[in-house]
Amino acid sequence: MTIESRRLLLKGVILSFVIAIIILLSWYGPEPLNLSESRRRHLAGFLNSLGPWSAAVFTLLQALQVVISPIPGELTGAIGGYVYGAWYGFLFSSIGLTLGSWIAFELASLFGRPLVERFVAKKILEKFHFLTSNAAAVVSFLLFCIPGFPKDCLCYVLGLTGMNLGTFLVVSMIGRMPGTYLLTVQGANLGSGQYGRALAIATVSGVIVWAAYIYRSQIYHWIRGLR
Repeated sequence: MTIESRRLLLKGVILSFVIAIIILLSWYGPEPLNLSESRRRHLAGFLNSLGPWSAAVFTLLQALQVVISPIPGELTGAIGGYVYGAWYGFLFSSIGLTLGSWIAFELASLFGRPLVERFVAKKILEKFHFLTSNAAAVVSFLLFCIPGFPKDCLCYVLGLTGMNLGTFLVVSMIGRMPGTYLLTVQGANLGSGQYGRALAIATVSGVIVWAAYIYRSQIYHWIRGLR
């Protein structure tokens, strides 16, 4: 068996394992919270109508919003906490985002720049051309941590660099976690009626995103200098 065949086999095993986890969480994990207020019934009703496949559909939706960037990840992230609670919402979102990141990375690796240009603006590709296979993992990790940064686009960009898949998955998964957790907790607080906490989290998140936007040029040049 060639090295390439072994890699494909390993990827197939990992993907099968992830799918198995999603199915098990769907059947034996939590059902959508019993949200009684009328303005929450529509969303909860839709997820409840999916029965034991509710969590799987939500997880795959999170994966899809990475592959198809225009789907707002902020909305789906908050929905996870709103419907499933903080911890399970965070778990489902993290699995979905990691799966979607992997798919985007593999698509870019397989089909190259012509495909990536369908999902990522050329100005973004040119701006981050300095990311190469020799770039330190910490550079990509910091980019994933920046609030408001187009992380879904970054998955495609990194797929063109020749970065090791294992490194990419670790960097993208851990780098996304702080933002994912904040969104999930914000949604969970809204779902439980703790509007003051939800507002506080939204305010803090907004300030961080605003600061990142204001100093985006300085942050970009600082991170570029780390490579």
